[in-house]
Amino acid sequence: MNIDDFNLLSKLIKDRSGLTLTKDKAYLLESRLLPVARKWNLKSLDELVMRLRTRSEAGLVRDVVEAMTTNESFFFRDIKPFDQFKQVVLPYLLQNRTAARSIKIWSAACSSGQEPYTLGMIMKEERQRLIGWNLDILATDLSTEILAKAQAGLYSQFEVQRGLPIQLLVKYFKQAGDRWQIDSAVREMVRYRPFNLLDELSGLGQFDIIFCRNVLIYFDQPTKQMVLERMAKQLAPDGFLYLGGAETVVGITDKFQPMANHRGIYHHANPAAAARVAGL
Repeated sequence: MNIDDFNLLSKLIKDRSGLTLTKDKAYLLESRLLPVARKWNLKSLDELVMRLRTRSEAGLVRDVVEAMTTNESFFFRDIKPFDQFKQVVLPYLLQNRTAARSIKIWSAACSSGQEPYTLGMIMKEERQRLIGWNLDILATDLSTEILAKAQAGLYSQFEVQRGLPIQLLVKYFKQAGDRWQIDSAVREMVRYRPFNLLDELSGLGQFDIIFCRNVLIYFDQPTKQMVLERMAKQLAPDGFLYLGGAETVVGITDKFQPMANHRGIYHHANPAAAARVAGL
């Protein structure tokens, strides 16, 4: 791939998704975009780039961008964040949301649905404590194709074996041919919608918890800052932001600070927010 073609593709992908590609990732462009070229009856990556240069086709642009997004996900991924959710965050919200009796969660870049469904199963397991509460999980992703998979709630044997405890598999899934489908009661807890993290967030509403794990690592510094500062506006004053284990707000924004004794969780960087969650 010549440098002009690489620059065109990398700029398109960054502008539409925030994903930053360095030149050493040119092989990813080739491996992931060749299937897109075939889908559009184009003989090569060169023809694909030429088509992008000469025509404005929303469908082709969408397919190119979605092909480059990483959709790695599995149930109870990294386990610790979900233990924290069950043992620390959920009890705090149950104590501090008694007037509204409502908990709103946003799973940003939800991929094929394992993260929001994991949260749903945890809350189903805690159902006795949540009787009469309104539980709202919004799950968004840039890729409409991956969202369709998430909404279907159908997973292969390999996917349900990655992190999902056997007792929860038996309890919340039914076998459907060679795949497993999650129970409709859990599926109905999650609202899915396509959303680009580069867009304005205000239309999504306010959340008690935002999960944005293993997403920011693909963005450059200004994009990380923009997304985090927009998320700060949508997070409740005593809300919680989850980032991935390799991600941080340090040196990026002063809107959040790490939560003491709980790696990967962040709260608003002001004395009032720190006081509210002190001792957790």
